[in-house]
Amino acid sequence: MKIRKNDTVLVITGKDKGKTGKVLKAFPKENRIIVEGVNIQSRHEKARQDQPAQIVKAEGPIDASNVMYYDTKAKQGVRIGYKFDNGHKVRISKKTGQVID
Repeated sequence: MKIRKNDTVLVITGKDKGKTGKVLKAFPKENRIIVEGVNIQSRHEKARQDQPAQIVKAEGPIDASNVMYYDTKAKQGVRIGYKFDNGHKVRISKKTGQVID
């Protein structure tokens, strides 16, 4: 999975198409990620002694194939490639050739 935590991504398909957000959590084994402000889901919570009943809204996971890395310099989504730099494998932007991390 080429997307990691704290990356900025662009949603390329689905109901939130066109939105950008930061990756809050990544689940590589399931190939899913949670993006800030995308795929908002509502959950009803029962009342407890210390708080009333409420509806909690939170981000749900989406498939990593539905997002694309968002390059803030190029101001658009870019594909990610890999190359070896001083014996270390690094991610690069396929559009600009710049090292991402």
